[in-house]
Amino acid sequence: MRRVSQDSGRALPEDLTRAITHAGYYPALVCDVVASAIAGDEVISHLVHQETTFDQDAVRRHITVLVITPARLVIAHADDHAEPGAPLMATATTETVPLTAVRGVMVTHVVAEPETFTAGTHARDITLTLGWGAVSRLDLLPAQCADPDCTADHGFEGTLASDDISLRISAAADGEAAVDRALAFARVLSASIGSGRAPVPGR
Repeated sequence: MRRVSQDSGRALPEDLTRAITHAGYYPALVCDVVASAIAGDEVISHLVHQETTFDQDAVRRHITVLVITPARLVIAHADDHAEPGAPLMATATTETVPLTAVRGVMVTHVVAEPETFTAGTHARDITLTLGWGAVSRLDLLPAQCADPDCTADHGFEGTLASDDISLRISAAADGEAAVDRALAFARVLSASIGSGRAPVPGR
């Protein structure tokens, strides 16, 4: 079942609309920009994540919505900002990436007391990092020489990493269900790498 915006005619699945509304961050705006970017395509999987940061005396919120369609990854960000003496403003940005362009899905698991870990019953924190080549980071270090007495300049060596987006989901802060949803999203996106098509549940 889809919920249709009366103003735009665009539609979002009920569960995605519910997740954005539950986040509570300008849901009408976020739903509208996400629906515009999806453009009526089928939603295979989605992840909604809100972060709250403290900047001096201001509290700032930021929401990220990730949506997998059969051939695309849709990314939406929204946050607010205010200039002194000016009314509060919100900025919402969407980006659409072909699944064929997704280069990597990295999930880092952090588990307390790993010696007692039991699958499915142990709380954890995860960091979900996605890369599709829009942002690259080059880490440089002085090149090392095997000769401890060598004083020559060997230049630099480094690694090139692509981490266009990174989300941290904590069982303690966000709930274990949020971690489960993030892991399920990561599995769907990981399964699409190489084929360029998202697996459709039940087909």
